[in-house]
Amino acid sequence: MDITTILKLNEIALTQGSSIQRKRFVFQSVLDDTGRHQIGLVGPRGSGKTVILKQLLAHFADNACYLSLDAVEIDGLFQTIQALHEKYKYTLFLVDEIHHEKQYARELKKIYDFLNVRIVFSSSVALSLHEAAYDLSRRVKLVPVNPFSFREYLYFTRSLELPPLSVHQLMEQSWETGHIRQETHFEGFLKGGVFPFALEEPNIVPLMANILDKIITSDIALIARLMTDEIAVLHKLVRFIGSSSPDGINYSSLSNNLKITKYKAEQYVDLLEQAFVLKRVMPVGTNVMKEPKILMRLPYRLLFQQYENAIGSLREEFFAEMMICKGISFSYLKSTRGAKTPDYLVQSDNEQYVIEIGGPGKGREQFKGFEGRKNLILSHGNEISGIKRPLFLIGF
Repeated sequence: MDITTILKLNEIALTQGSSIQRKRFVFQSVLDDTGRHQIGLVGPRGSGKTVILKQLLAHFADNACYLSLDAVEIDGLFQTIQALHEKYKYTLFLVDEIHHEKQYARELKKIYDFLNVRIVFSSSVALSLHEAAYDLSRRVKLVPVNPFSFREYLYFTRSLELPPLSVHQLMEQSWETGHIRQETHFEGFLKGGVFPFALEEPNIVPLMANILDKIITSDIALIARLMTDEIAVLHKLVRFIGSSSPDGINYSSLSNNLKITKYKAEQYVDLLEQAFVLKRVMPVGTNVMKEPKILMRLPYRLLFQQYENAIGSLREEFFAEMMICKGISFSYLKSTRGAKTPDYLVQSDNEQYVIEIGGPGKGREQFKGFEGRKNLILSHGNEISGIKRPLFLIGF
């Protein structure tokens, strides 16, 4: 175990954390979360988990130590933290990419049971973390670190601190002038502004391609112990979804087009969802197959389609991304073949909303059979009339 290297990297991380003043909205909730339990930051690569750990390091300064498990080899997490705690009196350990420790659930349990220290750790692979949280029970609390909402994107890019909006406020047109003026920045957000690292990168598409490749060939392959030929199928599956419209993408269509079983299609989609590449949305309605609709997380679709060709899909995926950021429950509405129906059913603040997503030409015809419900059309643009509202406002 190279303690000298750990301490040098800790000093570098401290300097970096001290230099970054603006903080993600989730930072304060992590800071305020007291108690003995360990905190796991769970989110996609590039969502800012490492920066949050380094900012926590700067906040707690002399009491904290940063460990990046993909940058340094250790002889076991418990043994390393025990040595650092006993010799240097650190009481808070900020452990980045914890899934590189093969037995981390066992190590975290030992640390909780036998050492008087606190752990905040991160991982970009949710699959193993959710399983570990179940095993660790009261010892770990998982905190999602999602990419930016549109509201947070404006805070970082425009220094705007606009209040959040509820779906009810959208219906009642209960927003501020500052909200409605932000449509001009919406395209930049859809083209990749969802990720914090895009603040310093003019073109994130090549970087997203590298991230996706690492997710499949390293993260998922490591956790799920995939064979080489299965990794190739995962690449092909993502490419097929990214090149297709979300309508009609489900386990059956993946099975038919990729020549794999439905069981395998479901298994691969589950892994990619746990790695924050895909999102499954379950259907509601009568006489429907209970297969989910499969969306991509923003902005992965831009790896496979030009923005102008992908805009219809990106609108839906923006809506889904904002629901995920806020933790709002939503399902997609599915009808018998050929019948028009709205896109989504949203459950928010003990109310149900029927929502149609689309371009400026969308009208009320999709809502036949849903009269008397709380109906909304979220359209691309700035139009406000009847039940039509600008789509970008859901980003607040």
